[in-house]
Amino acid sequence: MKYLHTMVRVRDVDASLRFFCDGLGLREVRRMDSAAGKFTLIYLAAPESPEAEVELTHNWGSDEDYGSARNFGHLAFAVDDIYATCAHLQAMGVTINRPPRDGHMAFVRSPDLISIELLQKGAPLPPAEPWASMPNTGVW
Repeated sequence: MKYLHTMVRVRDVDASLRFFCDGLGLREVRRMDSAAGKFTLIYLAAPESPEAEVELTHNWGSDEDYGSARNFGHLAFAVDDIYATCAHLQAMGVTINRPPRDGHMAFVRSPDLISIELLQKGAPLPPAEPWASMPNTGVW
């Protein structure tokens, strides 16, 4: 058996690509538009693990409420520098829901409220401000 991908539904393709690609560094590896089915599938992968993909599914013209996405769980990504990643996302306007106070783990949410866990590669970084004293914001 081979793991292929995780699918998440997205409302705004541009906002989602900005978050996942510009924010997290994933790359679009392929895309499929289905006029008959009125949907677009966009497959993304991290440069270091191209075999594990995230499939963004956009249903054209749908006003379906996908809810808060809390029932999904989360996607997890290992990052080289959790503080730099969180600072970059914060500069893009992303709320850091669970700051990396421990230098090891943080949570953010995509534009479609998908929880994203960020984990520091290797050993945790030493605690640093502003993260060490930053409170949690919202839910993840």
